[in-house]
Amino acid sequence: MLSYNKNLKQFSRELRKNMTDAENVLWSRIRGKQIKSCQFYRQKIIGNYIADFYSPKAKLVIELDGGQHYNSGGKEKDAQRDAYMARIGLKVLRFSDRDVFENLDGILEEIWAQV
Repeated sequence: MLSYNKNLKQFSRELRKNMTDAENVLWSRIRGKQIKSCQFYRQKIIGNYIADFYSPKAKLVIELDGGQHYNSGGKEKDAQRDAYMARIGLKVLRFSDRDVFENLDGILEEIWAQV
């Protein structure tokens, strides 16, 4: 079982209730074991981070990045997060919110290939 920061629990719940449009679109296609019978969880706390989507069976984290992820501060934080996930044995896939709307089939193919 992965360790997690219990102080993030309420924030994680709020994020689940207020998912972005891109998160809702992707969630509708990966929930309910639709991809190789793998269960995904949304807004899952892992360490001191909240992953957009997480599959324990596949050891896979999926992150959807909005505009704030593309400035220097956002890129640095994402690199730290990805390094932490790699240290604990998780693979991270990152997609832009825009990709969800313009290339959802391509994203699903990539997730399928990594599961």
